[in-house]
Amino acid sequence: MSDLSYLAAVRESYDTVASAYVERVKTPAELDPLSRGMLNVFAEVVRTAGLGPVADVGCGPGRVTAYLAERQVPAFGIDLSPAMVELARGAYPDLRFDVGSMTSLPIEDDSLGGVLAYYSTHHTPPALLPVVLGEFHRTLAPGGSLMLAGHVGADRHLRPTQAYGGHPVSYESYLLPPDRIAELLKQAGFVLTSRLVEEPAEGAERSFATFLAHKPERPAAGGDPA
Repeated sequence: MSDLSYLAAVRESYDTVASAYVERVKTPAELDPLSRGMLNVFAEVVRTAGLGPVADVGCGPGRVTAYLAERQVPAFGIDLSPAMVELARGAYPDLRFDVGSMTSLPIEDDSLGGVLAYYSTHHTPPALLPVVLGEFHRTLAPGGSLMLAGHVGADRHLRPTQAYGGHPVSYESYLLPPDRIAELLKQAGFVLTSRLVEEPAEGAERSFATFLAHKPERPAAGGDPA
């Protein structure tokens, strides 16, 4: 797939599996302690900074968005799949959910206190990850925080034909080494503050990693450039 043509496959696939996804994917309360702990750390960081709302990019059915909101974080969700957004709006009518692409976020520059990309960037071809990370950087306020979490691997390229109980899918997934992701974050202008790599659970095959980073503050006007 070239350019942004992969987005159609991602949208169609998640529209197809949306109901099954809700039934099969863990809620935040069911996550392992480390994963849940990293979400809690992110919530505390952005809540304390008070720089603006958090965009949960690739929010799916909205469960993680709601988890942040329950922790007094002003959060809203964006997802490429209209079916996922419909489920999120139905489950959490008091929260905002929009259809949109992380390759071109419908958000003003420097307006967010945080961006959460929770298991949502792995369908992006590696060559286009700088575009996505650039959008995260553009929309964050100076000092704003990014949490990116997902599966990692040794440059694995997966092409499943079925998922979530046998439903047909046409998306592809890319599992990059953690060091590559860290370097891409730095190239996008982020300051990486932490990374956590978790080994696969018993019976599972994939490792996953969580990265916390922030957009640097702007230098004070008239400050010493040195």
